[in-house]
Amino acid sequence: MTDGPEPISADALRALQEELGELRAERARVAATIRDEDPVGDRADEADELQRAGDVARLEQRIDEIEGRIREASVAGPPSTDVVGVGSTVTVRFADGTESTVRLGELAEAPDLGLVTADSPLGRALLGHRAGDTVTYRTPEGTTTAAVVSLGPAR
Repeated sequence: MTDGPEPISADALRALQEELGELRAERARVAATIRDEDPVGDRADEADELQRAGDVARLEQRIDEIEGRIREASVAGPPSTDVVGVGSTVTVRFADGTESTVRLGELAEAPDLGLVTADSPLGRALLGHRAGDTVTYRTPEGTTTAAVVSLGPAR
């Protein structure tokens, strides 16, 4: 992404908060199954216990990532209307002359057909650019270009 804290759209923030709640609940469920006392049982029981401990560690890592992203977004402020960043609404003109207005987002939101994720080829190419810039990016059909026509506030 860019060098500083990235803003986040309200929809993406809600999605992260929802995922965070689900992960915390799952972590609590899995952690409750881990025994504190000395393990009793066969090797399969021990392997199962190790698997659950690994699951808790994986869940905690993702929880930490989400909490960090939410903290970062809270200090980032609103998306810039001068430079393309996560949360920006961008009108681009593609090499074939067609124009489209898209929102650069962090998370793919199924019902939002106007969303381009920041880690997609077009999203990565647009980050940090301004109106008037032309970006080059790779598609399955090969390399192509798009011109940044305008930037607007987040939707």
